[in-house]
Amino acid sequence: MRKLTFAMNVSLDGYVTAPGDDLGWSVPSDELFQFWSDRVGSTELSLYGRRLWTDMSSHWPTVEEQPGATAQHVEFSRRWKAMPKVVFSSTLSSVDWNARLVTGDAVTEITRLKAEDGGRMDIAGATLAATAMRARLIDEYVLVTAPVLVGGGKPFFTALDNWVDLTLVETRTFPDGVLLTRYETKR
Repeated sequence: MRKLTFAMNVSLDGYVTAPGDDLGWSVPSDELFQFWSDRVGSTELSLYGRRLWTDMSSHWPTVEEQPGATAQHVEFSRRWKAMPKVVFSSTLSSVDWNARLVTGDAVTEITRLKAEDGGRMDIAGATLAATAMRARLIDEYVLVTAPVLVGGGKPFFTALDNWVDLTLVETRTFPDGVLLTRYETKR
């Protein structure tokens, strides 16, 4: 059975984007960027909602052609393109970059994917993750918390019907006061 992890940058007040989808507060240090790149390189399958998929697929596949692209960005791009992905959307008609499209019920498909043998799955995007949280499908949460208060935007956590008890399994600090905390869901 696969483990499903929700991992994202988050502001101290709990948002993955500031109002207006502003991400200017979450520019990573080189060390943090390498952490995310290594994570992409070791993820067997990543699940995307439409919105984050659109953002990622419009940028990362062409990084090598962009002026000023760093070796770190090119490495991330190559890893991201190679990583198998499932995109959940009722509005898209096709996806590229080693991805397949699911237009049906996300909970049913994520449950099916978790039941398969294989390595770690990451869920990318707060809206899709909210659906998985409410269905109690997430096994691990990785919060990379920036020391900034943005005052609103897209929340990391969604409203839940029941508590989710967690166990802290890792902490790590990055430059600029960024703190990683990793929790496993108690079952």
